[in-house]
Parts: sequence; C-alpha cells; structure tokens
Amino acid sequence: MKLSKAIIIILLVLIIDQVSKIYIKLNYTLTSSNSEAIVDWGKFKLLFYENAGAAWGMEIPGDYGKLILVVFRVFAIFGIGYWLVSSIKKNGHKILIVCISLIFAGALGNIIDSIFYGVIFSGSYHGAIATAFPEQGYAGIGGGHVVDMLYFPLFEGTWPDWMPFVGGESFKFFNAIFNVADSAITIGVMLLILFSKKAFPETEKES
Repeated sequence: MKLSKAIIIILLVLIIDQVSKIYIKLNYTLTSSNSEAIVDWGKFKLLFYENAGAAWGMEIPGDYGKLILVVFRVFAIFGIGYWLVSSIKKNGHKILIVCISLIFAGALGNIIDSIFYGVIFSGSYHGAIATAFPEQGYAGIGGGHVVDMLYFPLFEGTWPDWMPFVGGESFKFFNAIFNVADSAITIGVMLLILFSKKAFPETEKES
C-alpha cells in the first residue's frame, strides 16, 4: 500500500473529525446534566462535552498535567508516523497500514484540539456559544480542550447484589462520550487485534 493512500485515509478522518468538532463548538452550548441532548435517538445521542485530559476524559492532575499530556501526544504522533512510514517501506500488509493510518489520524485530530482550540475559540462557558478567532481565546497554546460529542448508551441496568464493591449500583453500557478521532483510534487498535496474523505475518512465522 502506497503512502499516498495512507495520507488519503488520514485526511478523510481529520476532515470529518475537525468539521464535526468545529460545527458543534460554534453552534451549541456545553451539554449540562440538566440539558437535553442535541440529538436524541435513544441508543445514540449527540452531546457537547469538552475534556482537558487524555482519551475518554482521563486527566493528569497538577499544574503541569496538561503540558505533560501535550508533550506525550506530540512524541506519540512522531512515533506513530515513523511506524507508518517504516511499515510502508517494508511493504507491510494493507490492513496494518490502514490501522496505523487510523490511529495516526485519531491521535493527530485530538492533538489539534489540545494545541490550537484554546487560541482560536472563545470559551463555551456559562451558556455561551463559542466564536472563532476572538481577540483572546479561552487558553494559550497547548491549553485547549478536546471536543467530544458521540454517546451510545446501549443499555443500562443494576449490578447483582452479590457482586463485591458494585452490587446494587446502576450502570450504563456504553457510558463514554467520545469523538471521531477516538473512534478512529479504537477501530484501528481493534482491527490490529482481530487481524494480527495478517498485520504481523513475520511475528507469526517466528513464533
């Protein structure tokens, strides 16, 4: 698989990811626990959340937590990019190139939010809809929040009373709020696991 095709995959994911985030950011207020979803189709909801941390809303506490995450993401981008180019030069399997491209695009999509959104948008706070390119953004370079909007609460229930720690408590599956970039990373990793024999044929032969 040629590098040009990998670039096409990356660009398609990035365009869909960034267009969806910018549209939500510039047209809606943050979804609070009391407000209605932007779109509510039962098992699919479109919301507007922002997180200042890593994937799935995880955060590193402390004043330097955000900086650590940004630096980590930048190094990760370079590492994944090197992996992609190296795999193409070694004539890696098509499924491997597609998966790395998806992972790269997802990681790059979220790092764009983290690095630039704080500068190019005003804050989505106190019921305000953000504007683009204000006189002063809501954060400096590297201080942006990642925009999340996709929510699939497939089913909910209550843990059996006999289960330790969580017995009797309610739960939802799937309860994470994510975006297109997160989806690309997840799909890429899952495909690598499912098609590992094709993606890593040399490893399989050696074992």
